[in-house]
Amino acid sequence: MDVTWLGHGCFRLRGRSAAVVTDPYPPAIGLKLSRLDADLVTISHEHENHSYAQAVREAYEIRGPGEYEVAGVAVIGVPTYHDAEKGAKKGRNTVYLIEIDDVRVCHLGDLGHSLDDTEAETLSSADVLLVPVGGHSAINAAQAAEVVRQLEPRYVVPMHYAIPGLKLQLDPIDRFLKEIGLTAGEPQPKLSVQASSGEYETKVVVLEPKAEPKA
Repeated sequence: MDVTWLGHGCFRLRGRSAAVVTDPYPPAIGLKLSRLDADLVTISHEHENHSYAQAVREAYEIRGPGEYEVAGVAVIGVPTYHDAEKGAKKGRNTVYLIEIDDVRVCHLGDLGHSLDDTEAETLSSADVLLVPVGGHSAINAAQAAEVVRQLEPRYVVPMHYAIPGLKLQLDPIDRFLKEIGLTAGEPQPKLSVQASSGEYETKVVVLEPKAEPKA
């Protein structure tokens, strides 16, 4: 199963027979998203920078908590909040656990708080954790490192941080890499993951954003 980062909170997860897109964004954020093909699209919350579903052709849309199965992809949506005050400031957020080809990917969306024990237990089976690290509208570098320690995934892929062309105010990735204390190699074009049953150590994988700055 291949994980490709399209910038901000948007990823394409491609398995043998199905593809998922997460949190597509509009051109207004300064990045251009090509038209995408996928079987389903997950929307973590209704902010326009995470819910531009028209960028994805004819995909089944998942917009909240629950259990779903589409095109052989199993999805669990876990209710969380966009802030540390139970949604009082910024509302709700859905964290998705997406299983393709026996690989589980956890997309945290714009999570705004540490996970409680129940949430962490549900999500701790994730092989790949897609974690916001740029602060401001979601958890910051230190909180992101705490969530990584709670879930102990095989791979950590940072998202939602400052990159060239992005017009949103977010922190750079360096703070997170310092907080997490794990070294990341050169940015990769994609992450390919096989199902695993063995022991592992958590690795941080920085992906190249596959999006053009908007002309």
